Amino acid sequence: MIGRLQAIVGAEQVLRGAQAAPYFKDWRGRYAGTAKAVVFPADTAQVAAVVSLCAQHKIAIVPQGGNTSLCGASVPLNEGRQVVLNLSRMNKVLGVDVSNHTMTVQAGCTLLAVRATAEYHNCLFPLGLTAIAEHCEIGGNISTNAGGISVLRYGSMRDMVLGLEVVMPDGRIWNGLRSLRKDNTGYDLKQLFIGAEGTLGIVTAAVLKLQPRPQTTVTAMVAVGNVTSATRLLELIRESCGNALTGFELISHNCLEMVLKNIPGTTAPFAAQYPWYLLIQLSDVNKNLVQDTLRNTVAGFTSPRFDYQITTDAQVAEQWWKIRRNISEAQKREGISIKHDVSVPVSRVAQFILHADASLKSAYPGVRVLAFGHMGDGNIHYNVSLPDKHKNILFIAAQEANVNKLVYEVIRELGGSISAEHGLGQLKREAIRDYKDPLELELMRTIKHALDPYGLMNPGKVI
Repeated sequence: MIGRLQAIVGAEQVLRGAQAAPYFKDWRGRYAGTAKAVVFPADTAQVAAVVSLCAQHKIAIVPQGGNTSLCGASVPLNEGRQVVLNLSRMNKVLGVDVSNHTMTVQAGCTLLAVRATAEYHNCLFPLGLTAIAEHCEIGGNISTNAGGISVLRYGSMRDMVLGLEVVMPDGRIWNGLRSLRKDNTGYDLKQLFIGAEGTLGIVTAAVLKLQPRPQTTVTAMVAVGNVTSATRLLELIRESCGNALTGFELISHNCLEMVLKNIPGTTAPFAAQYPWYLLIQLSDVNKNLVQDTLRNTVAGFTSPRFDYQITTDAQVAEQWWKIRRNISEAQKREGISIKHDVSVPVSRVAQFILHADASLKSAYPGVRVLAFGHMGDGNIHYNVSLPDKHKNILFIAAQEANVNKLVYEVIRELGGSISAEHGLGQLKREAIRDYKDPLELELMRTIKHALDPYGLMNPGKVI
């Protein structure tokens, strides 16, 4: 089998043993497995040949890109019988159509490269994952329906894809690389593969939708006394600034403290301390309008314990974004935590935080909650731990399931989702059974069985 894989992609592009080991664990260090080999195809034909060979021998495949999944979706199970198919060599930009505002790329292109190519053509590819843009790849972004900081204006990855090329579980190639914005000729098949985490097929190329490149960007750092005030300010800015509002991020004070403690070169945005901070970004092709509109809106806002700064200076804005980008890294240096990537309607974000905080602190006095994230689209990262590292390890080992249940029950009551943007992977594969309609799960299994009857595409993930 290994010899036949080497014949397809080249001997040096099939890794085993110690060379393959780094591809068997995830970025967070939470999941690790084993596999027969890691295979690096150079093009779609090689992907199809590898998949066809594995299908003949009933060997499961784990599609992998930059391996930045936060739910264990891109690492093999711990059984040693799978093949990891890494698409990082397939990193070419196949074409840019400026008049049509589209770009066609292979799945292994990094997000950073795609954004740079768009910028070179005076366009914007708006997927906002700045912390990992140089590592994550477009195929993975598509397969996990990536979100990020710009969803409230541009949508998630699902809204940025016009066409796909996919290798099916039997090795056949579906060429759906259409660059049409209107194509009403039946089922929109590409949507099946976006967010499927590689369980239905392997995305090998995509037609991406580009946007006009903004000519001005205005950034505000706002301090407020409570999340309810943040919700009111979001409503006002949306009313006054419309689609110019690109990002609206929420940061709790203990998140800020953790970043200042663990990340060199970060500074507090205000001399005084506040319970909550908002990082707000507006961008527009009009060079002057958004700055005045944002300043007038924020200046007229009244709230207890309120302060703000507004800038068009990219260096000042970068210092604020450095705080937001490094919350996860700062938390990682403090130790492990029970992480939640959840969403509720934007109008219920404050309600979620208040209710979840109360439930947790009642059950576990002294617990530390870090709440931050994309308030503008209702997606909050809600992470739970104890300040003492030794006690925290014991706490997580004993109470993770109970903490999850407390948080997820609040999410259920508010009509939310237990996975907003990270996906299910291995992490939430079992939990989703309790929080998704049984008929939805039945339909998902039906689709999975129809396309992948032998369960060879990324088994043990999603469903």
